[in-house]
Amino acid sequence: MTTTAATAPQIRVALVDDQALFRTGIRMLVDSQPDLLFVGEAGDGAAGVELVRRTRADVVLMDVRMPVMDGITATSRIVEQSGPDAAKVLVLTTFDFDEAAAKAIRAGASGFVLKDADPEFLLAAVRTVHAGTAVFAASATRELLRRYDDTAGQSAPVPPSFAELTPREREIFDLAARGFSNSEIAQHEYVSEATVKTHISRVLTKLDLRDRVRLVVFAHEHGLVPKAE
Repeated sequence: MTTTAATAPQIRVALVDDQALFRTGIRMLVDSQPDLLFVGEAGDGAAGVELVRRTRADVVLMDVRMPVMDGITATSRIVEQSGPDAAKVLVLTTFDFDEAAAKAIRAGASGFVLKDADPEFLLAAVRTVHAGTAVFAASATRELLRRYDDTAGQSAPVPPSFAELTPREREIFDLAARGFSNSEIAQHEYVSEATVKTHISRVLTKLDLRDRVRLVVFAHEHGLVPKAE
């Protein structure tokens, strides 16, 4: 039973944060997990970009407020320099519904987690983001983006690719954009989770989106999610 776990590829985790004590705690936490490999740490965004390039990290835990280069810019650089195979960035934020975290998500981050989150919660977030099967903290991300969009001005024009979605794919898109998980969508649409995953994959392909977080951002940027009442 342990052979499979031992031979499975470890998730390579890098940390970018300007607080040395916090970095020590995260490093110890990651090192305690057999399926995770801590590949390095950096104290500012510029050093973080170089760290990710050098270590080929799978997941980057990224603070947003740092000297030299902030986490938003660093996230954008990491995504741009690595293309489709870019490391997944998980933003670390002190405040719930932080606008800086929203900007980091727009820059290419795959989710965010509060710095004071339970350790097991953080570890689960790393694995979830690496798997790319769902948006981490989807409901919180949705609210965060809604608050940010209130000051973002008019919505961008909906691209022609959106018209290529089938009626069922539009239903799935709408629910995913509202923060529904795969299981919640499956219950709502009376289909299996496997079917939901297939529809989500087709939606992402048609809209040229990298993951579920980008779908949420796309929906908010183009005014495709009704404002909360």
